[in-house]
Amino acid sequence: MKLKAIVFSLLGVISLLHATAKNQPKFSTAGFHQLEGTGRQAYSMNIAWRFIKSDVANAETPGFDDSEWEVVSLPHGVEYLPLEASGGVNYQGPAWYRKHFTPDDQLKGKKLFLHFEAIMGKCKVWVNGQLASEHYGGYLPVIADVSNLLRFGEDNVIAVKADNSDDPLFPPGKPQNMLDFTYFGGIYRDCWLIAHNNAYITDANYENEIAGGGLFVSFDKVSEKSAIVNLKLHVRNDEKENFSGSVNFQLMDKNGNEVISTSDNLKIPTGKASYSIQQLNVKLPMLWSPDSPDLYHLNIRIKDKKGKIIDGYMQRIGIRSIEFKQKDGLWINGKPYNGKIMGTNRHQDFAVIGHALPNSMQWRDAKKLRDAGMEVIRTHYVIDPAFMDACDELGLFALVETPGWQFWNNTPIFGERVYSDIRNMIRQNRNHASLFFWEPILNETYYPKDFAKNAAEICEQEYPYPYSEAACDDGADGAEYFSLLLRPTRNLSPDKTYFVREWGDNVDDWNAQNSDSRTARGWGEVPMLVQARHYAEGYEYICSYSSQVVGGCFWHSFDHQRSHSDPFYGGMMDAFRQPKTSYYMFMSQRDTVKRDLIAETGPMVYIAHEMTPFSPKDVTVYSNCDEVRLTVFKDGKQYIEKKDSEDVAMPSPIIVFKDVFDFMACKRLARAKKQDDCYLLAEGLIKGKVVASYKQHPAERPDHIRLRLDNNGLDLIANGSDLVTVIAEVVDKRGTVKRLNNSSIKFNIEGEGRLIGDETIEANPRSISWGSAPILVQSTTKAGEIRITASILHEGIQRPVGGELIITSIEDTTPAIFSHKEADLIGKQTVQTVHTATPKSDLELENEKLRRELNELKIKEVEKQQTKFGEGIN
Repeated sequence: MKLKAIVFSLLGVISLLHATAKNQPKFSTAGFHQLEGTGRQAYSMNIAWRFIKSDVANAETPGFDDSEWEVVSLPHGVEYLPLEASGGVNYQGPAWYRKHFTPDDQLKGKKLFLHFEAIMGKCKVWVNGQLASEHYGGYLPVIADVSNLLRFGEDNVIAVKADNSDDPLFPPGKPQNMLDFTYFGGIYRDCWLIAHNNAYITDANYENEIAGGGLFVSFDKVSEKSAIVNLKLHVRNDEKENFSGSVNFQLMDKNGNEVISTSDNLKIPTGKASYSIQQLNVKLPMLWSPDSPDLYHLNIRIKDKKGKIIDGYMQRIGIRSIEFKQKDGLWINGKPYNGKIMGTNRHQDFAVIGHALPNSMQWRDAKKLRDAGMEVIRTHYVIDPAFMDACDELGLFALVETPGWQFWNNTPIFGERVYSDIRNMIRQNRNHASLFFWEPILNETYYPKDFAKNAAEICEQEYPYPYSEAACDDGADGAEYFSLLLRPTRNLSPDKTYFVREWGDNVDDWNAQNSDSRTARGWGEVPMLVQARHYAEGYEYICSYSSQVVGGCFWHSFDHQRSHSDPFYGGMMDAFRQPKTSYYMFMSQRDTVKRDLIAETGPMVYIAHEMTPFSPKDVTVYSNCDEVRLTVFKDGKQYIEKKDSEDVAMPSPIIVFKDVFDFMACKRLARAKKQDDCYLLAEGLIKGKVVASYKQHPAERPDHIRLRLDNNGLDLIANGSDLVTVIAEVVDKRGTVKRLNNSSIKFNIEGEGRLIGDETIEANPRSISWGSAPILVQSTTKAGEIRITASILHEGIQRPVGGELIITSIEDTTPAIFSHKEADLIGKQTVQTVHTATPKSDLELENEKLRRELNELKIKEVEKQQTKFGEGIN
């Protein structure tokens, strides 16, 4: 993406910044990557769906009049939400989607599958009025064979009814107003039309075969010298005659060189399926690990008896071994892991859009976490495939967890659906290099003991090869069926390995939930310092365990919505992914080695001090260097703090320079017209050499608004769905952010983009919080220039001057099926935002009071369970 940042000063000077995007990721489509010349094609179905947030009779019929409905693109989360959207603000109930399109004649005779990566709640999918699929649960694919349902040369209609109402018959099961997270609604992940020939590689989630279907890649005897790559491929023949041909597996390294290949003959009767099972013995393999996430490309080609390629695709794989060895701890690729493997939990919601993140935002989330030194992410729940792709690429391990929290229903269908979720989450994620272990149990739940036993057995059935592990809470019913346990105490069993699934949250009780770990970014400097210190204490506690406890994930990476009246403010970044102070504390725990990764690595130093009149006298610095030298003012006094590794277990304790900041000294310099001399300079040294530095000035008079793109180097794709965050900051002439500012920013946009949200959800204008105000920008389906301007809401001659940012979206290379006429209407109608309150009658007020009293009783049960299953390590 070409980028111009334009800022107007009071003198009318314009500065230009040009940036070029790098590291453009490639995402899988329905579990595979395109391979040219195979006859297989994935078409995006994301663009231009008619939508209404209510239940409508007969909306599945092709001739239904949906002309008054809004036009949206996927991913779509039913509504846009205010920043404070917890406590039951979001909509629950049915919603309808309808897509009009005319299929191209080149699809005639092809095998066609409609693949939704996820639809929240229970859903039904109709194609031209015929029911194609019905699904319960919001985190796994919904797939339908539509080969015989499309009509060529005329308008086709896909209709989807998505209902996120409370339903105890499928996970999570628990009423949303009692959950500690929010699952929102809609078709909130990608939708694809997969087209290929009638002899083809199947989809593991569609075939429903134990440890089968699609492609299954596993490993054995992994070492630096060699590794065995096991290949199991499921091929179906829906041709009218028997199929005779072959399959070729070709392993390519990251430089595009062939490493090894093998072939196998295939003979499949019509209407049947068969497996090809092969082994590759790879010499001197490039081993995948967080420090070196090397990925191979496995090219698969199916050929008919004449040698013509009729199907195939590419799968990215990472050769690695993972072993949990009780008192010997965690071993990666045949070697003990150095130290603790540390990371965080991640719920997938984002400010304003809820769960409906496009792939680029999934990748940016992973990138921000990896930059902060995270090496493992506990995902909630069965995370978006694009996030797993990013973990593979960036060197992040991922815990894959089945949906559910504090709820069990003895009705048999509920258990059956939980077991189905476990099987399908394994089938979807089993080939990812980033897979760390499975978490098949329902989180913090009183479930029957036989459930834990069954869950453990399902994991063994679905992944019957080395380097696969499943985990259960220590002390929970059925924990004896698992060798890897979560939530350890100090009394460790010698035949178990332990991992801390959640640590760091610290509440007075589970009702009020006051906490020194839950700090909104807008609360300012001191609360964020307190949060960071608390997390550092928890980090130290985890590191003090023996090697039998291999690491842990703190709670939680990002602020998010939930049932409680307040959002969860315990993230190291806010809901827009703007960092808090604790982000840099975590970053300082990474080592100082500069690696060839996409993520940031190497030495760092950060001053957690804004030099305001209210800032502490103590100056806090985070660094992973051997020592830090702090200079206070130009030619001022210098202080040195060396890392003391003898008395602490964590890699880099917080550094505090006591009583070194004096605002009155800043005042004296300002009065003497020496503002440039007023600064803090922190320098990180390794072996006496400065390897990192950070300079902090106090903010002076607000001068202008600076707009910056928070895109982590990714292009904005002109696909009608892609999103990027633009952040407006009030800065002085030097460019220092004026943190103490209560103005509001109004945004405008021109060109091939649109702003997400309006004044009804306080998105635009948006109040400045801790010096900044973010807005989301969405692309159109046309590549081109986008001009965003920002100004103070109430302008005046002495107010900060507005800013401008010009970006250019790039053409989408992914084939898409949509009506251009419909696409032109996206964003042109009134967007259905969060529902607003209307005056209530006395009866309604009385009913609300009774509901609140009932909720209080339910909340007490939630408190009980959270107290029992609470983190234990705070």
